[in-house]
Amino acid sequence: MFQDRRFALLFSARTISVLGTSFAPVALAFGVLEIPGATATTLSVVLAAEAVPMVAFMLVGGVIADRFPRQRVMMVGEAMNAVAWACLAVMLLTGWTPLPVLAVAAAVSGVATAVLYPALTGIIPDVVPVQRLHTANALLGLGANSSRVTGLVLSGATVVLVGGGWALVVSSAMFAVAAALIAALRLTPAERSAKGGHSVLADLRDGWREFSSRQWLWVVVAQFSVLVMAVQAAHGVLGPLVAKEHLGGPLAWSAVLAGEAVGMIAGVLVVLRLRPRRPILFGTLLTAPTALPYLLLGFGAPLWSVIIGAVVMGVCFDIFGVLWNTTMQREVPPESLSRVSSYDALGSLMFGPIGLLLAGPVAIVIGSKPGLIACGLVVVLTTCAALLSPSVRGLTAKPIESEPEAAAQS
Repeated sequence: MFQDRRFALLFSARTISVLGTSFAPVALAFGVLEIPGATATTLSVVLAAEAVPMVAFMLVGGVIADRFPRQRVMMVGEAMNAVAWACLAVMLLTGWTPLPVLAVAAAVSGVATAVLYPALTGIIPDVVPVQRLHTANALLGLGANSSRVTGLVLSGATVVLVGGGWALVVSSAMFAVAAALIAALRLTPAERSAKGGHSVLADLRDGWREFSSRQWLWVVVAQFSVLVMAVQAAHGVLGPLVAKEHLGGPLAWSAVLAGEAVGMIAGVLVVLRLRPRRPILFGTLLTAPTALPYLLLGFGAPLWSVIIGAVVMGVCFDIFGVLWNTTMQREVPPESLSRVSSYDALGSLMFGPIGLLLAGPVAIVIGSKPGLIACGLVVVLTTCAALLSPSVRGLTAKPIESEPEAAAQS
């Protein structure tokens, strides 16, 4: 695969962009909290200013990525991120940090993410032939997951050594490099989407028709809307609470997160060799074991077993992700792929904030351990519900020319 110049450029751009994304939250959090007079509420406002536009513009981002050449859309998105984080860095370094201006810069980054995500899903079939989509998605996932692990380690060290402002400079530079690499792709006009002449609402309606006409697609997205709500509650609030109360504190929770990260990398290596005949059935079945770390924590299992459960979670989620993206890219028409991807992202993530909001009251009313058990049961039950769909169980992979072995192509 890496002998293909365009895939190598896309892989490099995505890997560097995810590394920048991994740097940014840690640097921003500690940078904002170091502002004189800043409180947790200050940080919440800035983070919300980034998150709300990301959700609000996700569908519009899908329309843009289907209407205009995706290469250019990704360039704009990466450049917007570079500018947004550079502005935040300058404000933190100079000490001029009015909250409204910080919020505006964060909002620009949120819009950039809403533009980037649908374009990324859609551009992969523009870069690699259909018989290599599975391998391409797996390798892109491997690069992204490696960057997340690296960013998790390096971002904290960078903040400690040089401060949040300079760490944001590093993040901004990474986005700029990613934009330059995307610019070097040089896709030919025949490979780019060139759609126009319709209103945004008409394009959204067309995208909704493509999305809603595939039962396997909207059923799994509905599954994930509830599953992600439970995962956000468990991962964001309840898990750290149990780690603090019963496992010794942040080091224990860091070990769990590290186990998940190892599983994410291992999952991509496994899926490179997997070609299930029913990819959506196989992937959906794998979402049930992702409840393991929550159930183990809830029942008071030893830390080592929870870490193993987190590894299993990482493996399962990554195999699912590759199978899901590859199936969408093969089943959805290329001219609608980014819009369908934006409906997928919006539907899957829209209840996540509700999980975060409910987790605190749940921990107070029934306790953090019972709350984690409840989250694990929700994950298992949503999997069972999704498997009731004949389309989820029955969709078979389209027969195509065999993909070259990943080892021979890399």
